Amino acid sequence: MSRRGLKTGLWREVARMAFETLRANKMRSGLTVLGVVIGITSIVGMTSLIRGFDESLRDMIRQLGPNTIILSKASAVSLAAGADFMELMRRPNLTVDDARAIERLAPSVGVVDIWMGQGLGGNTAERVFYGGERTPTLAVLGATEQFAAVNFVKLSFGRFFTQAEVLRRRRVVVLGNNPYQALFAPSGIDPIGKKVRIGAIEYTVVGVLEKRPSPFPQADDFVVIPQTTHQMVFATNARQRFAGGASAQITIVPVEGATREQAVAEVEEIMRIRHGLKLDEPNDFEIGGQDAILRLWDQISRAVFLALVVISSVALMVGGIGVMAIMMISVTERTREIGVRKALGARRQEILFQFLAEAAVLTSVGGLLGIVLGAGIGIAVSLATGFPISLPWWSFAIGLGFSATVGIFFGMVPAVRASRLDPIEALRYE
Repeated sequence: MSRRGLKTGLWREVARMAFETLRANKMRSGLTVLGVVIGITSIVGMTSLIRGFDESLRDMIRQLGPNTIILSKASAVSLAAGADFMELMRRPNLTVDDARAIERLAPSVGVVDIWMGQGLGGNTAERVFYGGERTPTLAVLGATEQFAAVNFVKLSFGRFFTQAEVLRRRRVVVLGNNPYQALFAPSGIDPIGKKVRIGAIEYTVVGVLEKRPSPFPQADDFVVIPQTTHQMVFATNARQRFAGGASAQITIVPVEGATREQAVAEVEEIMRIRHGLKLDEPNDFEIGGQDAILRLWDQISRAVFLALVVISSVALMVGGIGVMAIMMISVTERTREIGVRKALGARRQEILFQFLAEAAVLTSVGGLLGIVLGAGIGIAVSLATGFPISLPWWSFAIGLGFSATVGIFFGMVPAVRASRLDPIEALRYE
């Protein structure tokens, strides 16, 4: 047999002995890897939930489209950057006249939509009733006939309201998916043309929107009515620049052939002139879009992932210390065995490898158990709550790699100690 074959057989035998030793001490081995199991479970379980949330949220943000521009009085992006909330609320409101000016004066702007009833300081909410059914309190949005075009949302049933219905303040409504599911889906009734009551006022259902991709079950808790009707019913006077928190939000899509940067520059210039801002004064409005929201989410997700790594590292550290302690005890218990092996010709590197293999196998088994438990927790949460999950292969690889690394790192000290034992002294050990 060649030298390479002998070496391979020797390593295989050492690995087999490592497994046998661990199997002979099941209880001790199980308690030793408990910390590793907890650490890997938290890594895989939380990664599956965070990744699922992340992908679903990004899908929802991408629905805005890469070129969609959102002009608002204030936003969560400003708050996340450290802006003072009361200072943001003192900004002038955006108005219908602002939207009309942008539509008229900005050559790069193709579609302009006005949203009422959402954003900082201006939310409107009511229950929706049909027959004996009712929804929880949900958002009532006011928009123009362009709502679907700028949101890239699709209709499940019916149509969106028309420009004439907006101009004439018709009491028509397009239902989000959740109110449709609550009021009509259980009985299989066609919602189109039915009368629903929003608060105390009746509206005719003209359409139902498809479910939106989102990690939040409440993302479809809304109905959309004409912006002019919203102003009349909820007294949101979007023509007064200083009227509390009831500001309009203006959503813009550039004309075909124009870039987003051109449209943003034109919108910014128009708004600064309308608000009478001097050259050295900052904007008292915000222009954002998909990119700004994604940047904010990137910051949040990085912080969450870092916190996950820190928490999991503590559990893995505890598990690693347990592995070191047990392996040190194992070295002491097996001192005579080590002496016999060395007397029969075993080399230091073979003894070292045996104890490192035992530690790595021990923590790798813990890693596999952690992967199974973590994936199970993610799936159970998803089935129970509908929360989106993602189980990427690399999370399993990271979990297994971390567990083996912990075993090798914390098993090194007892393995080195075992390999350095003097065979004569070891044989005398009782």
